[in-house]
Amino acid sequence: MICVAFAGIMTAMAPAAELTISGTRFQLDGKPFPFTGVSFFNAIYNPTFNASPEVRREWLGQFSRHGINVLRVWAQWDNRRGFVDASPEATLYHPDGTLRAGNVDRLKEILKDADATGFVIELCLFSQESYAHHIRLDPDPQDKAVAALTNELKPWRNLVFQIWNEKSLRTLDMLRVIKAHDPKRLVTNSPGFAGDLGKDDENAALDFLTPHTSRQGAGRTWEIAPREIASLLKKFNKPVVDDEPARNGTSKFGGPKEATQPIDHILHMHAVWEAGGHSVYHHDMFQTGYGTPACPPSGIPEPDFSPYHGAVFDFLANRERYWVGGKE
Repeated sequence: MICVAFAGIMTAMAPAAELTISGTRFQLDGKPFPFTGVSFFNAIYNPTFNASPEVRREWLGQFSRHGINVLRVWAQWDNRRGFVDASPEATLYHPDGTLRAGNVDRLKEILKDADATGFVIELCLFSQESYAHHIRLDPDPQDKAVAALTNELKPWRNLVFQIWNEKSLRTLDMLRVIKAHDPKRLVTNSPGFAGDLGKDDENAALDFLTPHTSRQGAGRTWEIAPREIASLLKKFNKPVVDDEPARNGTSKFGGPKEATQPIDHILHMHAVWEAGGHSVYHHDMFQTGYGTPACPPSGIPEPDFSPYHGAVFDFLANRERYWVGGKE
């Protein structure tokens, strides 16, 4: 009886699967991991996704069947742009740098279910969208928040930190704070808007790179972005993830000015794979909001909600067929 109880405790306390880096590739518990993500910025704050652990795992299973194994989630979803589930309370931080315990606990629940289903969470700590609305932490509270969050999430090794979305401010300072409290935590940054590949000193210090490559205004993204990814791989010899490759749908907030096709994204992501990089697909629902044609009523980037996204997710579902070099 004691042995059974002890075994149950050990199972409950089992460490999360660990994402590590080998050269320019990722590994999960020592096995090749084809890092393939989707933007789900509001995951912590979405009521449908967080209805129960069973519901979350059903959604994660649906993503997995469509080739996704990484969710890009934002800690700070408190901008005033009218995005899905955004609100002043949709953040992990109080202004003084203390953490919002309820939101952090929900993130831990997501991490637990992600671990159980073979997922990695890319957690974006701060966003330029909130910063632009003067929703920001001063340096000392910011460091306090980063240190506290790093310590709170230390057990979860299926987690990577992305310091900013589209900004580079105190990046190296916050990187030092994270590494002081958790040297093994993998840390990256999205340094700026589309086409900003980051500064050399930051790129050299980060564990892997997650720029937003050039979008449609620069031309044929399926040709331009792979060259940008290849240049970073050659220069820094570490994994490079094309975070939010060539946007789809609405022209708002940096989206395309002309109509796009699913094949644009399929060609783009395949070319990035050929260059040796990885991708996190961007869903346009976040720029349109509830009640618009692009946004599922659930507020979740559902793979089968629209024929447009369905075509891209069908391609990703067959990743093993098309991934360069076969199975990773």
